[in-house]
Amino acid sequence: MASRTRPLYLGLDSSTQSLSAVVVEVQGDERRVVLETSLGFDQSLPHYRTTHGVLPRSDPAVALSPPLMWVEALDVMFARLIESGLDMNRLVAVSGSAQQHGSVYLNAESAGRLNALDPLRPLAEQIRPALARQVSPIWMDSSTGAQCAQIAAAVGGQGALARHTGSRAFERFTGPQIRKFFQDDPAGYSATYRVHLVSSFLSSLLLGRHSPVDPGDASGMNLMDIRSKSWWTPALEATAPGLLSKLPLIAPSWTVAGTIAPYWRRRYGLPEVKVVVWSGDNPCSLVGVGLVREGRVAVSLGTSDTVFGLMKAPAADPGGHVFGAPTGDYMGLTCFSNGSLARERIRDTFGLTWQEFSRALDATPPGNRARILLPWFEPEITPSVTRPGVHRYGLAPDDAAANVRAVVEAQQMAMALHSGWMSVPIDTIHATGGAAVNMQILQVMADVFGAEVRRLEVGNSAALGAALRAVHADGLSEGRETSWDDVVRGLAEPAADTRLKPDPRRHAMYRELMPAYAACEAHALGRGIDPSPMLQRLRLGR
Repeated sequence: MASRTRPLYLGLDSSTQSLSAVVVEVQGDERRVVLETSLGFDQSLPHYRTTHGVLPRSDPAVALSPPLMWVEALDVMFARLIESGLDMNRLVAVSGSAQQHGSVYLNAESAGRLNALDPLRPLAEQIRPALARQVSPIWMDSSTGAQCAQIAAAVGGQGALARHTGSRAFERFTGPQIRKFFQDDPAGYSATYRVHLVSSFLSSLLLGRHSPVDPGDASGMNLMDIRSKSWWTPALEATAPGLLSKLPLIAPSWTVAGTIAPYWRRRYGLPEVKVVVWSGDNPCSLVGVGLVREGRVAVSLGTSDTVFGLMKAPAADPGGHVFGAPTGDYMGLTCFSNGSLARERIRDTFGLTWQEFSRALDATPPGNRARILLPWFEPEITPSVTRPGVHRYGLAPDDAAANVRAVVEAQQMAMALHSGWMSVPIDTIHATGGAAVNMQILQVMADVFGAEVRRLEVGNSAALGAALRAVHADGLSEGRETSWDDVVRGLAEPAADTRLKPDPRRHAMYRELMPAYAACEAHALGRGIDPSPMLQRLRLGR
């Protein structure tokens, strides 16, 4: 058994492009990260011939990855951990995170092969014969529009599907991907014994038997009833025949599914480590950025902008997504595809540096004199915009400073507007992502939301969240009740010197401007009247 003297907890995260590991050491009430490492699939495993973790493709709507690449990466990562010099005899528990929505298809041989892994042979060559399908569709795949429509129609429409599963039918979700596989390759589907998510597949490798899936990842499939946290029969029947028997069991996120298989103990000299059921990257990140109570949300300012937070109850008909949370609660998430891309487009259009971008933001008045920009440079997820286009209302296209403020204000108002379905009062925002270093952008965020903004400097938040989930699950399994606030304290918290408070007057101004921004969106989408008179009244202060 592992030593209980300064125990170690391992969190893994298999993302689209890499496998990361975070090791947390616990000593009394203190927790600290003692190791953080990552391996890129393209660089470390070039023989799989992926680009950014995805196989070459001629159809941009299709995105596939080789599941054996994830298998080999797990083997390589454990070798790296052993070589790190950490005393792995202190390792007590491991859990993991994986990209949501990806699926792995195993045949009837898989159970026997998982149970009889030979520590003298590489893992990937032993798993290859267990695959019913040599490739895995991942979250980037958008080729299942027809299947989404079929599933939604069969269960009574998109609204009914969202109310039951937490999301309307999305092309990248696993249910539509399974239906496409069934329709395109009925023999391959028939030969499939188990459809795993990436998370439950990798957990199965550690256990040496088929692993359960947790509600956080299962909720990203359009197949799980979000309230009962069990498979929803109408969605299963609408997806593919006999699907229930092919899916993993659903188990709570803090479930200790077993101890690590002999393969890992003999190959790497590990102790009898507890394996905690894995989850998706979004639910793990919820813990990794410290969102373990209502009122806190995170805003990630990256390639896409995302707002997410914990909810005690699921919304009836969300405008975004509802996932299960590792705390046993729920997670609301809304994603905007025009994030850093839109900010960069405005910066580059006017030949600005980021410092000049920030100065332009400072030089313009909050509210921008009711000059509105809709920066849909690419197709947008929220609101749904299939034909991209930039729309300006009262905004001159050659006014650099006004366009800078317009893009920042539009993005913040869009996030505030389209996250309202969560019905959770927001008092604190944890800001992450590349643009979170820009304090001027964060001040606009604070003023629009009317909430304190704290910058969170977390690397590998999904892997950190997985490690903290392992800490929590181990405590429960040993009879120690530990609050989630205690679990994340000191590791998943913002720095105290990065707090920005909202200005009450500016927040009141943005609350007045928000309906006008919503009217601009509706007009641009062909759903509303010209908002110009409303904007003119705001400019005149009427």
